[in-house]
Amino acid sequence: MTSKSNLYQLDGRVPMVQAIPFGLQHVLAMFVSNITPIIILANVVGIDSAISATLIQNCMIIAGIGTLIQLYPLWRIGSRLPIVMGISFTFLSLAIFIGTSQGMGVLIGAVIIGGIVEGVLGLLAKFWIRIISPVVAAAVVTAIGFSLLPIGANSFAGGQGAADFGSVQNWMVGTFTLLVCLGFQVFAKGFLRSLSVLIGLIAGYIVAACMGMVNLSGLQDIGIVSLPQLLPFKPEFELGAILSIIAIYLVSATETIGDTSALCSGAIHRAPTDRELGASVSCDGFVSSVAGLFGCTPITSFSQNVGLAAMSGVVNRFAIATGACIMILGGIFPIVGTVLTAIPQAVLGGCTIMMFGSIMYAGFGMLAKCGFNNRNMVIVALSLSVGLGFTQASEMFSIFPQIVRTVFAENCVAVVFILAVVLNLLLPKEEANSQSE
Repeated sequence: MTSKSNLYQLDGRVPMVQAIPFGLQHVLAMFVSNITPIIILANVVGIDSAISATLIQNCMIIAGIGTLIQLYPLWRIGSRLPIVMGISFTFLSLAIFIGTSQGMGVLIGAVIIGGIVEGVLGLLAKFWIRIISPVVAAAVVTAIGFSLLPIGANSFAGGQGAADFGSVQNWMVGTFTLLVCLGFQVFAKGFLRSLSVLIGLIAGYIVAACMGMVNLSGLQDIGIVSLPQLLPFKPEFELGAILSIIAIYLVSATETIGDTSALCSGAIHRAPTDRELGASVSCDGFVSSVAGLFGCTPITSFSQNVGLAAMSGVVNRFAIATGACIMILGGIFPIVGTVLTAIPQAVLGGCTIMMFGSIMYAGFGMLAKCGFNNRNMVIVALSLSVGLGFTQASEMFSIFPQIVRTVFAENCVAVVFILAVVLNLLLPKEEANSQSE
């Protein structure tokens, strides 16, 4: 039965008039972040502009396909949860290093093989998933929320490296967008409250356009339809590059596990099953291999969309699938992608800053369910303080080999995850049930 009340349920059909705006809201929350890694990589490596445009188009299509597979699994690949997928920033620094020193063919070969490795790990999750106890998951989710805050703040100020970073115009647009989102989240009811992010984004976009901050010059001489290009680079397979990429895939898997846990805790209000965690990781890996076939770097779950689901309460798979279809259409019809790319960073920052905070809130809730005993305090306090603290002073990793610096120096989630797992395995469990006073 088709009903708008199904928006807050995983299953059930939703009227298209409601499904489309909620799907679009998810696309807008992650769109720029999805294409930015490809843009940066292409610029640094020196990829031809025509191929760069093809890669941007391909990454939109891959993000849509990956999201659809998470929503509607193929065999045991996909979690059947409202997880939105996109091109990962986690691989960017290593991708730039391999692309510039060994060539894009070597990078793509490593992406394809590494994705298969992560996908198989996801299928075999029942053999290792137990090491990720509730307190480990809670620490990782909290770390994800913290790690996203600088991204939201940089967007709010205009985007890191922007010529007008921190300008009065960006402050005005970001603040206005945030206040609109906050107003609808606090004072609106039902349907409008759930659409608070989309409404804020539209309002901020209009104000930014009136201030001359929206650049639509990309619409000139744009084609109507453009089909994706398979294998823009010929894959080459080098063992060193493959092993390096696999190490980052393991980090990506921890982030996906954290996102899946945060989504279930914050939006669905239950713990994820082992099957869901493994299936989300297998989708992460196998779809990343497909991304490599289209010349893209690996794909992963997007934490900002987890925050959006927690804030809005909208978890309906059909509604989120409309967003995935919009992404695919954006890759096939360049005008869609061009218009969405023109959204000013300050508008996105105003929309996302509270969403990222909601992920931290979900982590706090998971910690509360674990219990505030001495053992959990040690695991969470040490893993978060070392993970968040050391990565803020990333130069302290300079004595380590390049692969260690690549994986850990600026990735607090990876450090928190490994420390939390090790502590959870080593600390005695006799005090697990004794609550601190």
